[in-house]
Amino acid sequence: MRRSLLRSSRRPAVLALAVITAASAWTLTVTGAQAQTEDVALLSQDRPASASSVENPDYTPASAAFDGDSGTRWSSQFSDDEWIQVDLGAVFDLKRVELDWEGAYATAYEIQVSTNGTDWSTAYSTQDGQGGSETIALDAPGRYVRMQGLERATGYGYSLWSFEVYGCTADSGGGESTAVEVIGSQGNWQLTVDGEPFTVKGLTWGPSTAEAEQWMPDLVDLGVNTLRTWGTDASTLPLLDAAAAHDIKVMLGFWLVPGGGPGSGGCVDYVTDETYKSTTLADIVGWVETYRDHPAVLMWNVGNESVLGLGNCYSGAELDAQRNAYTTFVNDVAVAIHGVDDQHPVTSTDAWTGAWPYYEANAPDLDLLSVNAYGDVCGVQQDWIEGGYDRPYIITETGPAGEWEVPDDANGVPEEPSDIAKAEAYTQAWDCITGHEGVALGATMFHFGTEGDFGGVWFNLIPGGNRRLSYYAVAEAYGGSPQANTPPVISSMDLGLDGPAVGGEEFTVRIDAVDPDGDAIEYIPMVNSAYINGSWDMLLADYTVNGDGTITITAPEILGVWKLYVWAEDGQGNVGVESRSFEVTVPDVEGENLAAGKPTTASTFQEWGGHTPDQATDGDLSTRWASEWADPQWIQVDLGQRTAFDTVQLVWETSYASAYEIQVSDDGQNWSTVYQTSSGDGGADTITDGGAGRYVRVLGTQRGTEWGYSLFEFGVYA
Repeated sequence: MRRSLLRSSRRPAVLALAVITAASAWTLTVTGAQAQTEDVALLSQDRPASASSVENPDYTPASAAFDGDSGTRWSSQFSDDEWIQVDLGAVFDLKRVELDWEGAYATAYEIQVSTNGTDWSTAYSTQDGQGGSETIALDAPGRYVRMQGLERATGYGYSLWSFEVYGCTADSGGGESTAVEVIGSQGNWQLTVDGEPFTVKGLTWGPSTAEAEQWMPDLVDLGVNTLRTWGTDASTLPLLDAAAAHDIKVMLGFWLVPGGGPGSGGCVDYVTDETYKSTTLADIVGWVETYRDHPAVLMWNVGNESVLGLGNCYSGAELDAQRNAYTTFVNDVAVAIHGVDDQHPVTSTDAWTGAWPYYEANAPDLDLLSVNAYGDVCGVQQDWIEGGYDRPYIITETGPAGEWEVPDDANGVPEEPSDIAKAEAYTQAWDCITGHEGVALGATMFHFGTEGDFGGVWFNLIPGGNRRLSYYAVAEAYGGSPQANTPPVISSMDLGLDGPAVGGEEFTVRIDAVDPDGDAIEYIPMVNSAYINGSWDMLLADYTVNGDGTITITAPEILGVWKLYVWAEDGQGNVGVESRSFEVTVPDVEGENLAAGKPTTASTFQEWGGHTPDQATDGDLSTRWASEWADPQWIQVDLGQRTAFDTVQLVWETSYASAYEIQVSDDGQNWSTVYQTSSGDGGADTITDGGAGRYVRVLGTQRGTEWGYSLFEFGVYA
């Protein structure tokens, strides 16, 4: 057994950090002032410093003002608007600043403070600086402290022998801190809060922290006792305060790169990048010191799906080395956290149990394991048994099967589970978690989010602020309050399409829905183009609800695969949502396409993308012409001889023209306009204003987007 409870021997901080220093190439200095909680003390010595400029980086760096050496100094370039700042590592109650100026001092300056390094407030201002030694009284919270120079006293810059910041630990929120422990032995573990058994009945947190108090009553009704975040900073405090007021705990996360599994942004070299590791460690420890005494804190969660995510950055032996280095770093973070907080456990989340062997080998100081598991959540127990692990675990994300776990439909789109299936998935997941008694300590299921967009409809319990079947399934699992009114239940939805829908034409949707409480159902169809252009936005469909309960939808004109979502609202704050994909194609045009394969030229084209003019007349809807990003632009086709035509069809890519003209010419020099519009909306434009000429041109005069003009097809029919 690795550990049965949190040991008080994790303090003092100096001892724990000495272990880190011995095990790693980087160090973190924690002064006595950082750990104290009542007395005013020096906070700034040897803390990370930066400045707008330095006179000489070798002799007058920003760090010299905070090194405790009266013989070294920072100096700026010779201009007025210059600053120097220090990162204290945590939010403190700031009490005073002491400045020791060199001969190049400020006659006008401000002392500014910030809790996040972005939003600054002025705590002190003077127009009468005297140089020498100045002591400035403060009464403000802050993690970052800055001297902002406004006016120099000399022809040189600003220069400080020392810049000292004094203060004491900020009040992190009302109430007394709680002691959280993992107790027990192999296969018989228990999480306790202040000595009382605690099973995590949680949700991941989605809204802004400013909305925390608004949603807490819903969470209490759900039976939720824990929320999970992925990041911790100054904006976290309102969530902690609101949670504590409603007896809810928070698992505070720390994001590490590359977070979020495959496709996540950014890569870090955990083998060699000591700067990233030392900076990140200092930041994490700072926020632990800031919030460790808050009564809402349950535990610390270091990283999210990074072991899996590193597979997006590396391969082969290097990938294995990076995963070992990453989990070693996670362990170093755990040791550092334990050094300043012996009251709360530390865990680390990944996306599949295949990450656990790396933690087992390299992160012995984690108190418990964590994993995100959706469709495979009921297999975690067997993976734990077969892996021979000797720590308990928490499921930090679970819910219905995601896009990556379901089969594709006929349009090649992941087949989204129904509302009924999603609700059943939460019930089944909780049954499997609680079934691993004495090892699985609970879950923070995914997701208490309010967005009603593409991703939100798949997973959120309250999309658009409406409660759905999954919301009530979680409430039942967690023993929440009985619900008097529940959502409409959609049992089937049929789009009535045998193939693609023609852009601009209608199709009829038949939907079977029943409201268990007899409430009237309002149907609101929405469409989404994520599989065309990556947008997560929902757009209101062009629709009519018919007397027989069917819904007539006018297909969008932009080509590609769309998703139709029918929202069934009961007027009581509940909603059922069902989705289906459908493909939009171009309207048929009678006659011969005279432009097909004919010589085609343009004012410009994107050489870097290979989107040449001839690709607009090749009869292939998967290729396109694209211009440079400027107005005006044109594309023209040479029909070979003067020819009469009846119809022009333009199939726009996302980069369409809001204003354009169709022009004809017999010599390619003199043009006449046969059609023009200033209300183009993209999609497929079928123009029946005929004409005659050897050359036919589309002249774009105003773009509909910030990009250029782009056509999948430019057809001329007779």
